[in-house]
Amino acid sequence: MASTFPTPNPIFSHFITLTFLYILVTTLVAATGEDDTFGKRVDRRLLGLKKEKLSHFKFYWHDILSGPNPTSIPVVLPPSNKSTTAFGIINMIDDPLTLGPKLSSKMVGRAQGLYGSASQQGIGLMMVMNFAFMEGKYNGSTITVLGRNMIFSKVREMAVISGTGLFRFARGYVQATTHTVDLKTGDAVVEYNIYVMHY
Repeated sequence: MASTFPTPNPIFSHFITLTFLYILVTTLVAATGEDDTFGKRVDRRLLGLKKEKLSHFKFYWHDILSGPNPTSIPVVLPPSNKSTTAFGIINMIDDPLTLGPKLSSKMVGRAQGLYGSASQQGIGLMMVMNFAFMEGKYNGSTITVLGRNMIFSKVREMAVISGTGLFRFARGYVQATTHTVDLKTGDAVVEYNIYVMHY
């Protein structure tokens, strides 16, 4: 006498197999403690970030190429000196930032970074610098500036792209206006106005 077992449903069999595989994989992932995500949303209050505010800073940037203690020195010279714009030269800077236009004025920080001649028509610099503050509650905080500086334009605008300390998540812009320049030595004093959004 032949046995009469019911024929298994193929859809039900696939469902059971997939369920078993799912349980097996999730158990293995949980056992290893690994997560395949490396980024997640964070509540800004957990980082102590409150309301965003806009601040304005004004100071003078002293770029000194002459004398026994220059604050700006060339680190890369262009392969040819035929360029009338010094295209290709790169200077490393550690320039004083003062409250007034005189170098003897109160120092509030230093501009540290570099600039390079990035234009073949007109004197245009590509500037990358940190304004490292050393005064009051801003001591130890920095604002990072990046941008194009056509130095013979009356007002030049560059971007604030970041910051540290009190300027974490900073964004904004700076306006640079030449106060004085010595065309023989290249020494310059530039007024900087910074408008920065920060927490």
